[in-house]
Amino acid sequence: MSDKTNPKTAPTPNSNAEKNPEEWVSGDDPMTGAQASYLKTLSEECGDPNAFDPGLTKAEASKRIDALKAKRERGA
Repeated sequence: MSDKTNPKTAPTPNSNAEKNPEEWVSGDDPMTGAQASYLKTLSEECGDPNAFDPGLTKAEASKRIDALKAKRERGA
């Protein structure tokens, strides 16, 4: 048996599929259109329109999206 694992077919907890946004190579780039749209929707759903800021970076937007999703799941 080979010890080589293809992370695309057999991801592990240590896989590179999910990285901390702080470690993203493109984390300082402006957020994507998809992120902006989703963040806008989430901010409205959570009753927190100030959570949307068009000047966020990809990493900042990702963290804010995660926080709003958690808030929505808690029902807060």
